[in-house]
Amino acid sequence: MSLAVLPFPVFDPVAVSFGPFAIRWYALAYIGGIVFGWLYARQIIKSRRAWGGPSPISLPQMDDFILWVTLGIILGGRIGYVAFYNPAYFAAHPAEIVRLWEGGMSFHGGFLGCVIAVMAFARRHRISILSLGDITCAVGPIGLFLGRIANFINSELWGRPTDVPWAIVFPNGGPEPRHPSQLYEAGLEGILLFTLLAFMIRAGALKRPGLIVGAFATVYGLARITGELFREPDPQLGFLWGGLTMGMLLSVPMIVAGLVLIARALRQPPRGAAQAEPAP
Repeated sequence: MSLAVLPFPVFDPVAVSFGPFAIRWYALAYIGGIVFGWLYARQIIKSRRAWGGPSPISLPQMDDFILWVTLGIILGGRIGYVAFYNPAYFAAHPAEIVRLWEGGMSFHGGFLGCVIAVMAFARRHRISILSLGDITCAVGPIGLFLGRIANFINSELWGRPTDVPWAIVFPNGGPEPRHPSQLYEAGLEGILLFTLLAFMIRAGALKRPGLIVGAFATVYGLARITGELFREPDPQLGFLWGGLTMGMLLSVPMIVAGLVLIARALRQPPRGAAQAEPAP
């Protein structure tokens, strides 16, 4: 093993406390992801150039949608964790399902919750499901980045044992130096994915409804599978078939669905094309 092991910077999992009331870093990550995502979404909606004309979603509609998507993230994330990662435990302890403050959220469940929220809100307000999904996915990496940083601060979801020079001994990960896989995932799922989607928006991707959703699902799935190569699998599940993890398996359908959406979006004429054509 490497002799140059980095010490873990010990953080207090509680960011702010007022007497018996405490706000944890993980909660702040969710709050920050929603607030900063909402602000970025408003800027996207305002850009006529990005849409090739007026946005199909108004600013008041986006403001109303925030509550819907917040519920989708929280409920979907918790239900996904219960169903995908620890169904036997929660079947025996159903009262603990509602104890969100004790941790346990699934991205894939949260993503499904977002999909349901997008579809329900768009149908109710008669707006484009794919365009609303594009906005939602464009801002999603902000929350993913903050969430992975919170995982690192909480010393959870750490990586597999390694001898790389930047290995870290996590206080609750045993004596072995490990990959700081939370930071790898923050870079891949947060910074890289955000940058790619922002570049696509500047290149006109919003004119093809569903293209951003497809790119998000595909690239996130690939990034998650890559991150899982360095991350210690959940102890109650361990490695599954052929050394695969639950995170890898759940990412495969996302990649397939993402590729289908990308192909569909590229086959459709871009928004504003009809208006841009000269009259005969």
